[in-house]
Amino acid sequence: MILDIVKYGDPVLRARGKPVKEVDTKLRQLALDMLETMEAARGVGLAAHQVGVPIQMTVIDVADVEDRPSTMAIGGELVPLAEHMPLILLNPELTLGKEKESGNEGCLSFPEISAEIVRSNEVRVRAQTLDGKSLDFTATGLLARALQHEFDHLHGVLFIDRMSSAAKVSLAGKLKRLQKETRGE
Repeated sequence: MILDIVKYGDPVLRARGKPVKEVDTKLRQLALDMLETMEAARGVGLAAHQVGVPIQMTVIDVADVEDRPSTMAIGGELVPLAEHMPLILLNPELTLGKEKESGNEGCLSFPEISAEIVRSNEVRVRAQTLDGKSLDFTATGLLARALQHEFDHLHGVLFIDRMSSAAKVSLAGKLKRLQKETRGE
């Protein structure tokens, strides 16, 4: 089922997600609905917060993005990305690489708004899967960027918080309008 995506101005986007302690039928269905919602919205990542549920769960799928390549390595060995997508991650922990790069980022909770955001170009992720297994991998490219973006969501941090001051000033009017629309003002 396609879910409504929460827009900027809704307080749930600023909430710190609760850790997932138990995987049940309801959580599995939420994960499937999030994947369907992300795909319908043509996104590459979606945090549970963005569908109104402040828990530590995110879905990501960058397999079909050819113009912004990604790598994924498990145990130091590169693995075929498509075999591991989509990712459904519970309680993820990230370790950021030292090298940074700027890249264009948007967010499904901020329709038609994007900006250059500086992120680490490599991350290490430790998370649980819906099957209760631990997952430990490193990522680069768009996958690394998406992981950082979604991890931020799980902690109430939005991509606008990572924008340069100049970008925030230039988008101030759009952001204010979006907040007002979301709050029904």
